[in-house]
Amino acid sequence: MAKSSKAIHSMTGFARRDGGDATVSWTWEIKSVNGRSLDVRARLPQGYESLDPVVRTAVAAACARGNVQVNLSMKRGSAPQQLQVNEELLDQVLALMARLEARTQAAPPRLDGILALRGVLEAVEEEEAPEDQDARLAALQSDLEAGLEALLAMRAAEGARLLGMARGHIDEIERLAQAARDCAATQPETLRQRLKEQIALLREENTGVSEDRLAQELAILAGKADVREELDRLAAHVEAARELLDQGGAVGRKLDFLCQEFNREANTLCSKSVDVQLTRIGLDLKSSIEQLREQVQNVE
Repeated sequence: MAKSSKAIHSMTGFARRDGGDATVSWTWEIKSVNGRSLDVRARLPQGYESLDPVVRTAVAAACARGNVQVNLSMKRGSAPQQLQVNEELLDQVLALMARLEARTQAAPPRLDGILALRGVLEAVEEEEAPEDQDARLAALQSDLEAGLEALLAMRAAEGARLLGMARGHIDEIERLAQAARDCAATQPETLRQRLKEQIALLREENTGVSEDRLAQELAILAGKADVREELDRLAAHVEAARELLDQGGAVGRKLDFLCQEFNREANTLCSKSVDVQLTRIGLDLKSSIEQLREQVQNVE
């Protein structure tokens, strides 16, 4: 089954395919939704259980991830029928007539009356030739393939929409990360000035802390307030996300993992922030990352 390895596919889709032959009509319905892996469930009519491995193989060739439900419904038409006498039931009727004949004065039953008894005369369908059954199974498999092609087309169309939205969210994450980098609170001079103010305050309070201990504590505070590493990692994640979107194919799991990494850096940024403006940028980052994650979770 033809499937572009470069395209981004959604895991959501639906397809329906109708078919039939001289005796039976059928309908394939295929629905797929989000899933952590590929989970295929087939609901087939009695007598067509042999199609189950065919369905699973075909879906696995078409889809890498998603919960895929495949339903086949069959409707039998007016197949040729033959009349057949139920010999066992007829023997029981004749035996009963023989036992009752001497006890009653009723006239002997007519043949048409006996045949009119329920179950004595049955209409049965002609047995299908093996070649007809094989032809039907081949037609069913062909319609299944056509249905999966339609499902892929819908998943690809939805994937193209998701791709555009994901790129927009990544652009916004990059913009916010740059805004955080440009924020005065992240500049070395601002950090040094705040440290000087803290040193002066501690000295005024005459806390009795040694100069060495004071230097150590201030160094720790400086490290905690420095978010440049987080911003560098955010920039690297942005680049990796764009590479995955350009690569295409089944990249949903990798993108989902990147969203977790994005969120980790945004959380650290917020926890380190000692500036209202930087905190607001961090919260906006978290919001954009969550929007990206919502889209990514539907990518195959």
